[in-house]
Amino acid sequence: MNSVKRCAAALIAVAIIAFAPMARAQETKPAEGPKPATIDVTPNGTEVHVGDKVQFAAVAKDATGKVIDEKPEVWFAAPFDVAGADDKGVVVFHQPGVVTVGVVIGGKPGIAHVTVVTPSVAKIDIAPMSMALAVGSSTLLSATARNENGDPRTDVPIQWKSDTPSIAKVDASGMVTAVAPGTAKLQATAGPASAEASIRVVADSVQSLSVSPANTNAKTGDVVHFTASAKTAKGAEVKDVLTSWSVSGAGASIYPDGGFVAVRPGTYVVKASIGGHDAAAAITVTPRNAERSIEVVAHIPSKNPTDGKVLQTSEQWIVGNHLYVATIADRVYAYDISDPANPKALDSMKVDARLVNDVSTTPDEKIGVFTREGASNRKNGIVFFDASDPAHLKTISEYTETVTGGVHSAFINSHYVYITDDATGSLRIIDFQDPVHPKEVARWQTENATAQTVVGPEGPTETGRYLHDLYVKDGLAYLAYWRDGMIILDVGNGIKGGSPEHPQLVSQFKYNHFEMYGNGWLAGTHTAFRYKNYVFIGDEVFPALFDIDDKGRIPVRGICHVMDVTDIEHPREVAYYEVPEGGVHNVWAADDMLFLGDYAGGGRVVDISGELRGNLYGQGREIARLWTGDPEGFRPNVQWAWGAQPANGLIFFNDINSGIWITRLGKPKFKGSTTAPPLQQKASAQ
Repeated sequence: MNSVKRCAAALIAVAIIAFAPMARAQETKPAEGPKPATIDVTPNGTEVHVGDKVQFAAVAKDATGKVIDEKPEVWFAAPFDVAGADDKGVVVFHQPGVVTVGVVIGGKPGIAHVTVVTPSVAKIDIAPMSMALAVGSSTLLSATARNENGDPRTDVPIQWKSDTPSIAKVDASGMVTAVAPGTAKLQATAGPASAEASIRVVADSVQSLSVSPANTNAKTGDVVHFTASAKTAKGAEVKDVLTSWSVSGAGASIYPDGGFVAVRPGTYVVKASIGGHDAAAAITVTPRNAERSIEVVAHIPSKNPTDGKVLQTSEQWIVGNHLYVATIADRVYAYDISDPANPKALDSMKVDARLVNDVSTTPDEKIGVFTREGASNRKNGIVFFDASDPAHLKTISEYTETVTGGVHSAFINSHYVYITDDATGSLRIIDFQDPVHPKEVARWQTENATAQTVVGPEGPTETGRYLHDLYVKDGLAYLAYWRDGMIILDVGNGIKGGSPEHPQLVSQFKYNHFEMYGNGWLAGTHTAFRYKNYVFIGDEVFPALFDIDDKGRIPVRGICHVMDVTDIEHPREVAYYEVPEGGVHNVWAADDMLFLGDYAGGGRVVDISGELRGNLYGQGREIARLWTGDPEGFRPNVQWAWGAQPANGLIFFNDINSGIWITRLGKPKFKGSTTAPPLQQKASAQ
């Protein structure tokens, strides 16, 4: 592969797997005359700010150092979510971090490195304290510094001071101590930003304090709620006064509301404090012992069943007794899985695409939809197909009118399909009640101050905004909006008067990917799945540039964040799951279990029964794990699990390198283990 192709492959890899429409080098005939030996790109090594637009220049020279009169074939910037380049070498910068700005001239790549400096803190959000502090009590105040775009910051210390230390004094870290009855005004400062909060202090009227339960047992990962009862000398209950909680030992945590959870077995002492009064309780924690065996029922290798060519697998879809498999190629396959131990290939569809990322059907399996990226004619969009006879798949129609730049993900809900538009980073809602003539009925996108349209070889593309995936349930759409975090829209729930034709914003939750993963990584909110009162949102994290066709291992990272959406307008992160050697990709929740394709971590099953808080991996909530590597896979013996779907009492894992793994959970590995029940999930649509 020559350098033009390598550079193009790297760019396309980012477009395909990091899933943004970056510019792609076009194949050209080698120019006659001197070949470029070096490419100088300027400016190089400079610092820029978020929102800056910089013109870059490139000069090609031959082996003697003489300038060659050749024009750039393509410009690019990586990671794509930090910066974007147009076909003239103008680069706009969106996020802090180190950016690689590159160009290809005469088949020779040249690069420059630019540092986008971290912006100043723009504001501080102080968590409100609705309860009063009794004189003598102490508590740690909570505040979050944020950038102008709302990203939280933990790298800038927040300094505190009290305007009325005679009522409440506070140290620099935010530990406030109540001194005398009254109302104290406290100020938080981080860089140029500041905010104020008020604290009520009341007299310490507590005569006795007790904690319940006084002595209890739990398993690692169980959330146990402790409560404190405070009474006056006359036996009256003391209300509206903050209780401070603490726990002995490093293997457990207790939250401000008295919620306790442990990652290690042992006996812990939980202490409640109000004013000058303390009370304690004990809790004994035993191992969760959630593990169960997992059995491989069948394996469908990632090969073309007609010619035996090794392929890379992307999405899967199980409905009834049929399995649909998409590829990082131009094909979709259908299988009969009525006998799951002996799946049978039924039919395939070939399309003009470099990647068929997503495939699914309506619950009745009459109509299917798959997405397209990288079409040779640049008309990507989605394809509707007749799935009523999976042995004879037929195209019904294509929808490309407003999404020619590519669609990465699609979600069917009723007679609407919600799709992600690569070129603009927007949500499009398509009505396919008449599948022969689908029509767009709505568009929604985030407002991003630095987002701009740039023109490259693939045409106009929005840089600085990217919607990756989505999930719709009960009239609410949960959008994995890359650097914009999780977005919740009302698309028929009624909470904000929304409908599929008029989506309305309900809430947004942002977190700082740059702080979590650092330089050199392409990182964003990648997937979302609603289950009970939680939304599981996963990050996808790749190197800034990589080649999807390379046979070597591609490093990955990524955390699954657990969001409590009991208050749908104020989502909050309560737990997380991270495989240290892996990187979460797609997830599915059912029967109090979370099923994951964890890229380098393989297939995973996690116990999500009960309340969730803290580090789920550390708590021993893993039920099972499956090595999905295959010596005959696209990358031999390298697992790269894409996702998982429970259906028909089985678990289907899809792996990019090795294809589909049909599995079932076995018996618990530990005697007396109490884990999630056997799978009850029937094959069904999302």
